[in-house]
Amino acid sequence: MRNLFIPLTLLCFFLTSCSNDDDTPEMEQQPPPEEEIVELQSEINEFIWSAMNTWYLWQDEVNDLADDRFADTNAFYTYLNGFNSPEGLHSAILSPKDRFSVIVSDYDVLFNSFSGVATTNGVEFVLTRPPEGGTAVVGVVRYVINGSDAETKGVQRGDVFYAINGTALFAETDASGRITNSNLDLLDPTTYTLNFATIDNDTTTPNGVNIELTKTQLVENPVHIAKTLDVGAHKIGYVMYNSFTGDFDDELNAAFGQLQSENITDLVLDLRYNPGGSVRSAIRLSSMITGQFTGQLFSRQRWNQKWNNLLGGEDSFVDTIVIGDGDDETTIPINSLNLSRVYIITTDDSASASELVINSLDPYITVVHIGDTTFGKNEFSVTLVDNPNQEVGLTNGESIPFPYIFNGDQTLNGADPDHRYALQPLVGTNENAVGFSDFTSGLEPDIVVLESLGNLGLLGEPDEPLLARAIEEITGPVAKGRALEAPSHMQIRTISSSNRLNPLKGGTIYDVFSN
Repeated sequence: MRNLFIPLTLLCFFLTSCSNDDDTPEMEQQPPPEEEIVELQSEINEFIWSAMNTWYLWQDEVNDLADDRFADTNAFYTYLNGFNSPEGLHSAILSPKDRFSVIVSDYDVLFNSFSGVATTNGVEFVLTRPPEGGTAVVGVVRYVINGSDAETKGVQRGDVFYAINGTALFAETDASGRITNSNLDLLDPTTYTLNFATIDNDTTTPNGVNIELTKTQLVENPVHIAKTLDVGAHKIGYVMYNSFTGDFDDELNAAFGQLQSENITDLVLDLRYNPGGSVRSAIRLSSMITGQFTGQLFSRQRWNQKWNNLLGGEDSFVDTIVIGDGDDETTIPINSLNLSRVYIITTDDSASASELVINSLDPYITVVHIGDTTFGKNEFSVTLVDNPNQEVGLTNGESIPFPYIFNGDQTLNGADPDHRYALQPLVGTNENAVGFSDFTSGLEPDIVVLESLGNLGLLGEPDEPLLARAIEEITGPVAKGRALEAPSHMQIRTISSSNRLNPLKGGTIYDVFSN
């Protein structure tokens, strides 16, 4: 084709020349037009792409995040300008494997969530099918947060609601359980009315109780219950822990100190509603349960190909907790129980750092896992803020670029002052001391017991079904024998929950700069 192209071009030029008058001057060769410079419309979009390109776990698998994706700046800006919102860009560059990465427009909301601060009416609930089945959904109150509007108005564990503002809840799901169509956004407003029902004889019947609730900002202590149960010759410690919130690690340690002083012989750790949180808190909790493995490998991080050589390292069991900052920083010893066996309760809503504790303890002590298969989240995340020029110092006195990753005021002071967007992307996976990390389908229990409609029991009481099963495993069958398993249509299988409807709650959050 090249050999043909040249003479045809010349021929066309010759014919054109012959058709003109002889005195027509030759056409002057015009310089090529200058390429138009594309202006970036959103600095936020540039931050999102660049931060994800730098840190994202699956960066090498997402074509639009490839280092050589764009030929030049014009092509890059043209791509970024094609999105109407930062959220749209963020969604477009996520891997199909990603179920958990989050973007927020105000990083203070994100930081508050890490400290246990949330806007809530106090109802922690699970959404499941009623006994009648179909696409209908009922909400079951799991527990009520102290000091909330729901507590003031008398909402209690086990209460069932079927509608919001008079509209019955529904959710259509696919074969894998993912919601394809629903009206669960009725639970989003600041104020709404819960319409309650009674389940009797496999039938859900409205009972005329309607309670209007308003969300306010609350701080929830994740150490929901800590007590000792005297059962025969056994002193059984029971801790219900609902979130791995670093600001409450000293309270968690105090709870274990209480159990230690009461000379417990066994421990039941209840993580059934715990969606995760701080890796550091998970290490500390595991060290409280044990104590005989200080300095030994707890978990190993696997980052993306850009950072694994620098950051991929090991976290170890610890024997102290550092609390406070700066001049107020204090180191306190961990109250360790030195146990060789622990009983851990979960549901299908137990996730992330909850699973990290189970998986990381498993190589060292006997973990008796009771309840339901966990949610299945083996990745961890970090917080990214728009500070591309950030550096951190190494122990040898040198500094290296460390763009975007949150490091307290150092990051915020250098961040773009024109916006407050932040990312919480998945950036790595955790494996235990024997190299196991593949639990994206969840960790299966040794003893399967599901919560059931109409038989939730009181949390922390020996006859609550899941705790009763743990006690039975410790002491042997009780005189009355084991309670019969609830029929399948009465078992609670999570469609969604207050945890899942709050994307900022839980996760496995790794603090690169932690003590």
